[in-house]
Amino acid sequence: METAQPTVPGVEEHPCLALVNSVSDSGRGGWRDELATPEALRAWLLDRDLIVPGAVLQEYCRGRIVALRENLRDLFTAHIGGGAPPLEAVQALNRALTSAPGALLLRYEPGTGFTRSADHPVTQVVEHVMALVAEDAAALLTGDDAPKLASCEAEGCLWFFLRTHARRQWCSTRCGDRVRAARSYARKRVRSSAQS
Repeated sequence: METAQPTVPGVEEHPCLALVNSVSDSGRGGWRDELATPEALRAWLLDRDLIVPGAVLQEYCRGRIVALRENLRDLFTAHIGGGAPPLEAVQALNRALTSAPGALLLRYEPGTGFTRSADHPVTQVVEHVMALVAEDAAALLTGDDAPKLASCEAEGCLWFFLRTHARRQWCSTRCGDRVRAARSYARKRVRSSAQS
């Protein structure tokens, strides 16, 4: 039975955090990847309004988004640790930033008049998504929320989040509860072995 995703601070506002957190520990000795297939990627992107309903994605598209996810993970990890990020990750983010045209084109519709919109043919769906996520990541890493970016301290959790207060250690209540339960279990085992 599939469990609901926990609420993680920052994920709703930052698609880059949602992308990085799209892989997690399944709790059964493996990993759960929300982007495991092109169809899963399509559903994930639709849920976040990053693509139009008619968009078609192939395995190649999935591979590019997963590669961006790993580069973002490297950048976030370096930021949190205070170290230099891998040059390849910075270059990949910059390529993603420039992969889709940024200019809004002028359109004229007889009923509505002039409008502006980006031109994203089906062949540029992935480039558009990557550019949006990369822009969000660059803004996060250089903006006011950059000091709030943190990685979950629960064992086995790979997720990132924005600290809502300085003492927050976990991405979600689920991870916090898991850590507290493990600590409680360890204390009970120590007491039990001491009484034996």
